[in-house]
Amino acid sequence: MIHKVLITATYMYPVIDWVREEFEKQGINIEVLTVEERATEAELLQVVGDITGVICGDDAFTRTVLEAAPKLQVVSKWGTGIDSIDQDACRDLGIAVRNTPGAFTNPVADTAMAFILNLARRSPWINRDMHEGKWQKHTGVALYGKTLGIVGLGQIGSAVAQRAHAFGMKLVASDPIYSGYSIINGAMILELEHLLQASDFVTLHCDLNPTSYHLICQDALEMMKPTAYLINTSRGSVIDELALIHALDQGMIAGAGLDVFEDEPLPKDSPLRSMDNVLLSPHGANSSPHYWQLVHEATINNVLSVLNAE
Repeated sequence: MIHKVLITATYMYPVIDWVREEFEKQGINIEVLTVEERATEAELLQVVGDITGVICGDDAFTRTVLEAAPKLQVVSKWGTGIDSIDQDACRDLGIAVRNTPGAFTNPVADTAMAFILNLARRSPWINRDMHEGKWQKHTGVALYGKTLGIVGLGQIGSAVAQRAHAFGMKLVASDPIYSGYSIINGAMILELEHLLQASDFVTLHCDLNPTSYHLICQDALEMMKPTAYLINTSRGSVIDELALIHALDQGMIAGAGLDVFEDEPLPKDSPLRSMDNVLLSPHGANSSPHYWQLVHEATINNVLSVLNAE
């Protein structure tokens, strides 16, 4: 069989000539679908008919799309999260799903810590004032002795715990895997309700699944301190975004640092864009050319391992 691999992962666009060469060495052709952030079901249905492999981002690989690709053998996710891929459909259709778990532990943990530091020390706002010609002192928060609540104590959550420990923060965590434990990686294990009540900063590091969808909802936000900050570098839909906007607008929490959103790219008319107590970034917590290249290579190898095994 002559294989054809579809590339929708946006991070591969800048190195697409190199990607093409790597596949051509194996006698495999590639097709590139150019999207801004992620491909919709309708866009994918136009191109999947004759493909045998995919390297994707957070694209809509629904059952409808997968069933329209009768030759498809492997969907290789560029990165970790595979919540946009219908895994039940892949199992039913005999399609392998591959990803690169733990690929971005360090850059994402750095980003989460940067949000915490910038929210605490008010650096973006101070910098803005200085550039506008103002000499305005801001009231910051010292991290030493403050409580950081980590929701999801996997590789990234544990890496954030290490960083926060160096700042003298108290650590608490919530993770169903560690239910019944008392302390893991220096963090006291609590039920989510108690974590939200105790924390000065809450950082989310869980994957998106039916149990974590809108985990941070109106009720959860009401449990947080009015002086607390919420950080999300995991998946947008872990937070009920409308409830968060309401909480920020009403002063129920002090602010937020968000790298991910329920609708991406974040709509230009989103109220979050005009809120002065929110730091935003465009789903780029993984930013690191070094780690990007490692994931390029691993993602290609994941496809080749399946197609060559045939």
